[in-house]
Amino acid sequence: MKASAMSTAASPHPHQPLIGSGPVRHRRLRPAVHAFSYRAMFLLLPMRSLARDPALLPIARNRFGAMSFFDADHGDGGSDSLAWLQDLLAAQGILDADGEIWLQTFPRIWGYVFKPVSLWLCERADGSLRCAVAEVNNTFGERHCYILTPPAGERSLQWGAEYRASKVFHVSPFCTVEGGYRFRFMRSTGAGTDRMLLRIDHDDAQGPLIETSISGVLQPLTAARARMALLRHPMHSFGVIARIHWQAFKLWRKRVPFHSKPLPPDHFASRS
Repeated sequence: MKASAMSTAASPHPHQPLIGSGPVRHRRLRPAVHAFSYRAMFLLLPMRSLARDPALLPIARNRFGAMSFFDADHGDGGSDSLAWLQDLLAAQGILDADGEIWLQTFPRIWGYVFKPVSLWLCERADGSLRCAVAEVNNTFGERHCYILTPPAGERSLQWGAEYRASKVFHVSPFCTVEGGYRFRFMRSTGAGTDRMLLRIDHDDAQGPLIETSISGVLQPLTAARARMALLRHPMHSFGVIARIHWQAFKLWRKRVPFHSKPLPPDHFASRS
């Protein structure tokens, strides 16, 4: 399948909220091999379009619903996550992300959500990808943002390319805060199917340590599709946090070394 930018060619409704469903995969390579996979759903939201026309979003926003989206689940926890994101970019001197801003994230289900990672994709007006912000959460209620920008001499991020960031934020007690991440995001439209993949791999001083990904087929988010997703994943959010603790127990049983939680980094965001 051919990777494509998030443009009119990639979707018949480029500024319509989308819902995706597909596998989450995780594989640890050492000191014990440990792998698992489960199905999940996620949203891909055009945040600037939603700011102009809130009626585009067919699920509850900032209020309880069987499926809902809350701005407070992102950024600094305020009531306007898009404003926070725009302020963050401005503080980094990124002033030309003036097109659509897409947010890939898990929705709240029955009022609850835990999101290991959400991804902001920030376009220019011409549809090129100016930057991305990976918003990482841990189970201690802490959050850190990794800002991914093009390398020197390049104007835009490229779909399918790999981008690196030094790890500065504690996520798992079975990993130290060292090494770095390799981010890769892809969007493909082969055979009339719109598919998205986010891959995040963690390397330490010895090399590759953990491989993770979430992928899924994208469809326009409608009230009917939201209901269908709820039927397929009625306890989605609770399942995410339950699986995290269950897999942690399995790692403990395999005697993978346990590390105490360090203090969070001084800065809320770090830049590649």
